[in-house]
Amino acid sequence: MAISLTVNGEKRMVDGDPAKPLLWVLREDLDMVGTKFGCGAGLCGACTVHVDGNAVRSCQMALGDVQGMAITTIEGVQATDAGKRIAATWVAQDVPQCGYCQAGQIMSATALLAQTPKPSDADIDAAMMGNLCRCSTYVRIRAAIKAAAESAA
Repeated sequence: MAISLTVNGEKRMVDGDPAKPLLWVLREDLDMVGTKFGCGAGLCGACTVHVDGNAVRSCQMALGDVQGMAITTIEGVQATDAGKRIAATWVAQDVPQCGYCQAGQIMSATALLAQTPKPSDADIDAAMMGNLCRCSTYVRIRAAIKAAAESAA
């Protein structure tokens, strides 16, 4: 079945099973491997993408459920001003260690800043809940998000 998607601003047609998880469509069919497989159960956040501006776990979204919606991946968000700002503060705050969770973390952070330009610690904690970092850089992640918010002013 052919399904129409808009991925990173580009119209794409995907011929596939509507029940196939969006994560695998992005990685296997569209060769966008920045979105990572973590747990497969929507619990770790490594697979986070934006669907119509909202941070969602792509391993839990079926291809058929996102037909006609705007999907932004880490590859797409890196081209935006917000994505560049987050990436710069991520490096300045020394967030990345192993790096595996970073795409999902950045996707959740950019969605937060789009909805809440000046987030409180509680806003950050709520938005980032479920994005796991095995290296435990949570304090630096919060600092990077705050720095990105301040740099937008």
